Amino acid sequence: MSGAKFDVVGLGNAIVDVLARADDAFLAEHGIAKDAMNLIDEPRAELLTEHAKNPVITSGGSGANTIAGLASFGASASYIGKIADDELGHQFMREMMAAGVPFHTRPLTEGPATARSIIFVTDDGHRSMNTFLGASVLFTKEDVSAEMVRNGSILYLEGYLFDKDEAKEAFVHAAEIAKAAGRKVAVTMSDRFCVDRHRASFRHLVKGFADIVFANEAELKSLYETEDFDAALRALRADCAVAAVTRSEKGSIVIGEGAPVVVPAMPVAKVVDTTGAGDQYAAGFLFGIARGLPLATCAHLGHIAAAEVISHFGPRPEQSYKALAEKAGVFA
Repeated sequence: MSGAKFDVVGLGNAIVDVLARADDAFLAEHGIAKDAMNLIDEPRAELLTEHAKNPVITSGGSGANTIAGLASFGASASYIGKIADDELGHQFMREMMAAGVPFHTRPLTEGPATARSIIFVTDDGHRSMNTFLGASVLFTKEDVSAEMVRNGSILYLEGYLFDKDEAKEAFVHAAEIAKAAGRKVAVTMSDRFCVDRHRASFRHLVKGFADIVFANEAELKSLYETEDFDAALRALRADCAVAAVTRSEKGSIVIGEGAPVVVPAMPVAKVVDTTGAGDQYAAGFLFGIARGLPLATCAHLGHIAAAEVISHFGPRPEQSYKALAEKAGVFA
């Protein structure tokens, strides 16, 4: 789009991930719902951090992971999210800037700490997230840089931010700025329990603002309150112009003009950690959209990124996505 400084501007939670291996018995012992995002308070965050064995501490957050993935593809991207003025907040800022992503949101100087997600990964690769939202959801309309939003061809909104009303208002405010500037708005559902909690707001956002929607199969069924996947897909087609629905090893289904297109997943020798899989799929898809590629190619790029991230520990790329795409014959 004309006049855009960034391909994508992301808005979402600014979270530092604490990743550790665990087994199902550990999850049961600590009352952790497997393969879901569990909201916790600060004391529980401290407790679970203490019990995390040999943790890897790295910047995360769903939307921020996507933005880091976009940078790995060679896109120009920036991020808006709330941190506290503490060591984890400083780490988040350093790692975003090191990835080539401008991050200038004013930090919180009083109140809760920077958000933290303690993620336990089982041998089957599934991740169980225990998230203390902390400073990340103390995000208001005043934290939205209208200039930055207008400077992005696509505004990418992370659904997890919906868990506080002021943050939700900021979310919609940013979408209104983007639409008024003639920019595209992309929304990710983030988590099926998040959709359960805020279904009406998500439906309003999808129908009223979203040009591009990301969801997995469980989130899509929750959004439209049906166990009939085909019915949910038809409802989504009626509500938005472009959507990508991921189905793990089944690949993804892409909605655009004409009939939905099924795009196969990339083969992976061993699934190590599914943390960030959906985030990186969105990175590849959005990169393709920003470069004007066919939707099936956008989905293929998404699967390339997802395959890379689930083959190692952690939610962000270890290899260059640009190099992987070129190796696969996609040049953009």
